[in-house]
Amino acid sequence: MTTTIEPAAIADPVVVDGLSTDEYHADRASISSTGLRKLLAPGCPAQFKYDRDNPQPHKKEFDLGHAAHLLVLGEGPELAVIDYPDWRKKDAQSERDDAYAEGKVPLLTKDFEVVTAMAAAIRQHPLAGPLFAPGSGVAERSIFWTDPATGIRCRVRPDYLKQLPGLTLAVDYKTITKADPETISKAIRDHGYHQQDALYVDGIEAAGLAPDGCRFLFVFQQKTAPYLITVRELAGQDRDIGRAKNERALRIYADCTTTGIWPDWTGPVEDIPVISMPTWAVLNETEEYLK
Repeated sequence: MTTTIEPAAIADPVVVDGLSTDEYHADRASISSTGLRKLLAPGCPAQFKYDRDNPQPHKKEFDLGHAAHLLVLGEGPELAVIDYPDWRKKDAQSERDDAYAEGKVPLLTKDFEVVTAMAAAIRQHPLAGPLFAPGSGVAERSIFWTDPATGIRCRVRPDYLKQLPGLTLAVDYKTITKADPETISKAIRDHGYHQQDALYVDGIEAAGLAPDGCRFLFVFQQKTAPYLITVRELAGQDRDIGRAKNERALRIYADCTTTGIWPDWTGPVEDIPVISMPTWAVLNETEEYLK
């Protein structure tokens, strides 16, 4: 049975344990960090609304990451290990489809061995291991609160929330193709993880779960052997930028929900806007051709 969280029931900050991932993402009375990021360029409100109203099919490329989350955090959909070398045989495909129908994450045996090795590497890491130590925090806790500036209901779901004496840590686990700092830095920019950081900190503090403030930590792990791990805390200026972007996205969302108008990248204009090449291309080609 699906749990529905009604707006009237969450007028104040609410912390929910045991809410399934599907129930969390299906809540229409609130907006998540992912939703806020989709409202801003290169996304737009029109695309956000379409995606929200038309849920996209399951993406199989995320299965390994979901499985790694389960083994590291101890929370998530059940795994179904399919004992085939690949998905080419019809029997393997049938077992995979049955697993999806049952709400499980299907993995080939070789992929299960990979995520098992990834979880073992996390446990042995001097920084990540203690952060995810069993019993030291709560995994996948759902938090709902109201943004005071716009009255918009927001939600966050920290991977692992650790409430320690005088310190609260929100630990976020991400799998990535390469876990070197330069690649991670670009991923933070490209995926808006600085917005996620800011919103999670704001939500955790708004819910009263961090009386002495909250620190947000990223744990990135490479998906190929030897499954290297990089633990980082975002620079304060980057978090400030993320918070400012969230504030703009919340205003856009509030306007759209009030007016019922969800504009694309152009919006209402009287004249056709001008567009240019990227700045670096303009500079390079000006230097070469317009001397």
